[in-house]
Amino acid sequence: MDNKVLKRKMLIYAHYYYPDVASTSQMLTELAEGMAGIFEITVICVVPSYTGKILPEYKTKRFYHEKINDINVVQIKVPEFSKESKVSRIKNILAYFFFAIVATFKVGKQDYIFTLSQPPILGGLLGVIGKWIKHAKLIYNIQDYNPEQTIAVRYSENKAVLSLMMWLDKFSCRRTDKVIVVGRDMLETLVKRFSGKKVPKACCINSWVDETEIYPLDDKHPKIIKFKEEHGLSDKYVIMYSGNIGLYYDLEKIFEIVKEFKNEPNVVFAFVGQGSIKEKLISYKEKNQLDNVIFIPYQAKKDLIYSLNAADIHWVINAKGIKGVSMPSKLYGVMAAGKPAIGVLEEGTEGRILIKESGCGILAEPGKYEEIKALIRQSIDEKDSIRAMGPKGRDYYMKYLVKDVSIEKYINEIWNI
Repeated sequence: MDNKVLKRKMLIYAHYYYPDVASTSQMLTELAEGMAGIFEITVICVVPSYTGKILPEYKTKRFYHEKINDINVVQIKVPEFSKESKVSRIKNILAYFFFAIVATFKVGKQDYIFTLSQPPILGGLLGVIGKWIKHAKLIYNIQDYNPEQTIAVRYSENKAVLSLMMWLDKFSCRRTDKVIVVGRDMLETLVKRFSGKKVPKACCINSWVDETEIYPLDDKHPKIIKFKEEHGLSDKYVIMYSGNIGLYYDLEKIFEIVKEFKNEPNVVFAFVGQGSIKEKLISYKEKNQLDNVIFIPYQAKKDLIYSLNAADIHWVINAKGIKGVSMPSKLYGVMAAGKPAIGVLEEGTEGRILIKESGCGILAEPGKYEEIKALIRQSIDEKDSIRAMGPKGRDYYMKYLVKDVSIEKYINEIWNI
């Protein structure tokens, strides 16, 4: 990309942004900072609150303005919420939506609006409204399709609501100048949405982690030893799930399989993160006395390298029906850390394709629980051969998926709209 004399201006709607710990917040932060040399960027987001709680310093005003690494950041105070309460989450999301519109009037002229599919449906609509207000070109980055995701996990079965959601998100797609998805299978979903007619202009760009921040470490690294000691992982075979402990990963059924390994004293199942079903899984652990299941809080971005490297193998899971709907971004961190994966992913999905092409893991179809059980057994019994798969993922990642490659693709796609 040639240097430009005058920077074009871009407004990014990011429900979560630095310093929040959500994976989309980390990706958007790196994307914004990576594009800051080409575009003058303003981000409208919520105050740090991904866990549901808000720090006292963010409770006194509606809007906070910061300059973070050359990015103008407008943070919105929203109500606190519980991930177990639909009502509190809806209030939180609606507050962001409406006050983001208010903030849009205050940020001056913009050439581009960049919005994300978070919050579901409202992220796209926010982009359309921003486009109308600013007379700008709109880029809609779809990380997850809704209502398809909602339908797949049966979060709602209200046909009227689901039909309205589909109409609204197709409305947003139609008014977008470029749709960017994060998986090749997701391009197929866009074509299906429009029955192959008047399909919005679209492309696929993979997400990432920063390969200079996540990379393989020796098992004897002092901070890995410390992490394992703090969380009861020392001298264990560690099967880790790292990320959102939410609805879209079939984790309740996975726990029924994990229960069958409760008498394996040298094996530990570590679940790192937060999410809407975490408390339910903790109750299941306690009820079934799963002493080799451990829950670990979200890790700060700077510490993620140590938690990822503390595992022997990582879960990369999507529930059945998520094909073409979502891409488990945790796979990028697993590959960058040079660790093998247990991929529970449908045939033809972006995640499964990447694991197959790189040779960095073992695979089963979602819903085939005997297959999944067999993979756990295989990973335990064939530790050395499974461990050797991990570096293949790192090699593939460095060749095809590094951060700068994806960011350059974003810059080119946006600049040439």
